[in-house]
Amino acid sequence: MDVYGLPLESLRTRTSEKWTSFPDDVLPMPVAEMDFELPQSVKDVMIAMVQNSDTGYMGNTDEYVANFATFAKKRWNWEIDSNQFYLCPDVGVGCIEFARLIVKPGDHIMVNSPVYLNMFNWVKELQCHVYDAPMKRDGMEYTLDIAAIEAGYKAGVKIHFFCNPQNPTGSVHSRADLKAIAELAKRYGVYVFSDEIHAPLTFDEATFIPFLSVSDAAREIGVCINSASKAWNLAGLKCAFIVTQSDAVNALAKQLPFALRYRASLFGARAGAAAWLAEEWLDGAMKTLDENRHFVAEQLKAKLPKAHYRIPNCSYLAWIDLSDYELEENPAIQILTKGRLAVTPGYMFGEGCKPIIRLNFATSKEIITEGIDRLVQAIS
Repeated sequence: MDVYGLPLESLRTRTSEKWTSFPDDVLPMPVAEMDFELPQSVKDVMIAMVQNSDTGYMGNTDEYVANFATFAKKRWNWEIDSNQFYLCPDVGVGCIEFARLIVKPGDHIMVNSPVYLNMFNWVKELQCHVYDAPMKRDGMEYTLDIAAIEAGYKAGVKIHFFCNPQNPTGSVHSRADLKAIAELAKRYGVYVFSDEIHAPLTFDEATFIPFLSVSDAAREIGVCINSASKAWNLAGLKCAFIVTQSDAVNALAKQLPFALRYRASLFGARAGAAAWLAEEWLDGAMKTLDENRHFVAEQLKAKLPKAHYRIPNCSYLAWIDLSDYELEENPAIQILTKGRLAVTPGYMFGEGCKPIIRLNFATSKEIITEGIDRLVQAIS
């Protein structure tokens, strides 16, 4: 199935954050939303619900659980227990509500920068402190620093907010690193919350491994939080889920607020259930994203040869280091002001990332070309 980016004039009729946060002369490429059509099966579910005025509270979700279980088994050889599956509105809410059962204000929660910017906000909402164990960088290659992670665990970190696979770097963690984290977390009594929302978007040269699948230790201290929202562009439908795989962690999960599942959307649950079966659409989207990630490299090489960019192994976010160009302290402001291009500034993902930007390439090649041209205009 062919899945391509929509034309700009069509996209500008959308009302989501990406398309309403900037003036019309700005090309928006920051927010992790896809510029693709939804799978027809997902559309059909939502249209049928509206036609049936089926807009009530959350109902039975057995279909959602079963369809995700089918997807996880087929794609990752991971079997889940439907009795350890809990709905929530989104990944952030799932992490925060589960973390409330473990931490108290003033505790430390670990992240590995550069990392999904909202993880810092989740820690703040919990009134806790961020303990950053930054990833090791070699050029544009990022890998986990296991020694730094152990030092944080040893220092008293209570929870590790873990991005698996990694946003914004596009890195996919190795089985060895996942097993090492699990063993250390068990030794020091740390809970690992694995945010796996980008997992379905892993490219063929890499292998995504669900954290809870790597070992008994991972299951004893791990929590998985996921959603169909990133891979099928359903963020506005507000439905995610939590998975546990041990009696002890499941006992904690049973203490989650009763209303948590009802704060998720019925539309999200029904659309998500259809999405997990829309594998032909996903494969088509991945083909386009594969072409686009290489197209970004070609465009940068031709037009901004001093930019540093590693073709990511997952998702649709280009992590571009512009440090070899003369830029203002916040390159994103310069790029917006002079190039009328919106990107996500690197500093939001952690220390040492100021000269880096994140750019969304889940769009058409025409928009990517225009985006890179505006980037050139802004920094030349």
